[in-house]
Amino acid sequence: MNIETLQNPPAALFEELEEKITAFNEELWEVKTKYPLAIAARDEEGVLLAGASARTFGLWLLIENIWVSEALRGQDMGSKILAQLEAAAIERGCQFALLDTLNFQAQPFYEKFNYQVGWIQPSYPVTGCKYFMSKQLIAA
Repeated sequence: MNIETLQNPPAALFEELEEKITAFNEELWEVKTKYPLAIAARDEEGVLLAGASARTFGLWLLIENIWVSEALRGQDMGSKILAQLEAAAIERGCQFALLDTLNFQAQPFYEKFNYQVGWIQPSYPVTGCKYFMSKQLIAA
């Protein structure tokens, strides 16, 4: 056996590791697939003005990105995108949502919608921090 440290590893190694841990997890989890979900707001020419990307996995909405163009910020577009994303996730059977945001991004925005900080990753990547936030989408 040869164990190496790779300072510039190939992307294929990351893919292979992801495939192997996914295969292991699938043996033990009752849910096998993360289903993609997205919201897109485009202008008449098809230019993306705002949107969100996420996945649903069992009872969870896993929010990856929410973005609003500078031109639409402060006009409740983020609120509309988030509400539509949550509604679509609830239709898929999700009961909870999870996301992370950086200290200079949107923590106060998410708190307005009842997301709560569960954990803070300090010194990320050096002087900032990352907030891991969750929300119960429907009453238990």
